[in-house]
Amino acid sequence: MPKSLTQAQIAAYETEGYLAPLPALSETDALELRARLETIEAGMGGPLRGDLRHKAHLLFPFLADLVRHPAILDAVEDLLGPDLLCWNTNFFIKEADTPSFVSWHQDSTYWGLSAPDVCTAWVALTPSNLDNGAMAVIPRSHTKDQIPHRDTFDRHNLLTRGQEVAVEVDEREAVPLVLQPGEMSLHHVRLVHGSPPNPSPDRRIGFAIRYIPTSLYQLEGDDSATLVRGEDRYGHFEREPRPERDMQDDMLALHRRLTERAAQILYKGTGVDNFNDPRALRE
Repeated sequence: MPKSLTQAQIAAYETEGYLAPLPALSETDALELRARLETIEAGMGGPLRGDLRHKAHLLFPFLADLVRHPAILDAVEDLLGPDLLCWNTNFFIKEADTPSFVSWHQDSTYWGLSAPDVCTAWVALTPSNLDNGAMAVIPRSHTKDQIPHRDTFDRHNLLTRGQEVAVEVDEREAVPLVLQPGEMSLHHVRLVHGSPPNPSPDRRIGFAIRYIPTSLYQLEGDDSATLVRGEDRYGHFEREPRPERDMQDDMLALHRRLTERAAQILYKGTGVDNFNDPRALRE
């Protein structure tokens, strides 16, 4: 028996490649998480940048709690099974009235994982809608296997390499995923998706959590992940600990090591070797 999703929802995910909107948090809880994030940013003198937007669940307990949230894990378990790793997390933040965008792409392009059994839970900490650059998807595009991509390194593109699919996308097929704070979407790693700029007067904040079954492994080298549910009988990934407080010294050092290693996989062949390299894009 599914824990959260209906059989119809599971079938829709398998057929269409996504589900949205789904409940994750209450709106009050989501707005409290936004306030926590913005308090941290204020203490740093500005928005999170570079490697701080990746694997931030290793630096902040409130995000470590979020990747383990039962409502999120119940839905993901219905799609991937009971033994789950959080492989990565990424903030996708579009500042107010800025040209930042996400090109049409598949997540799987440079991730190096052994199989496309990856589900992203994209959790909205603000509204995400047609006015502020909501993510849109091309239904059923996850059935096309891996599509060739080209790197643009466009400075306004929020993706690591500014990657985009090297084929024409019929935008008439695109479906925007409109979310309220606390809602989430789930999408398959090979679903073609992207999002336009945010011309609105407020930020658009999403937190993307990448879940995989414990059976997957990294093809491009050593990698790490957080066990969030069930049992890891494979040990393919270095186990990530949970932070006890914000930005603690040992976790900062671990986070730096792990994100530098991850960047070498994501930027392979480009000459960029970490998320803080001046040539790297912001996300």
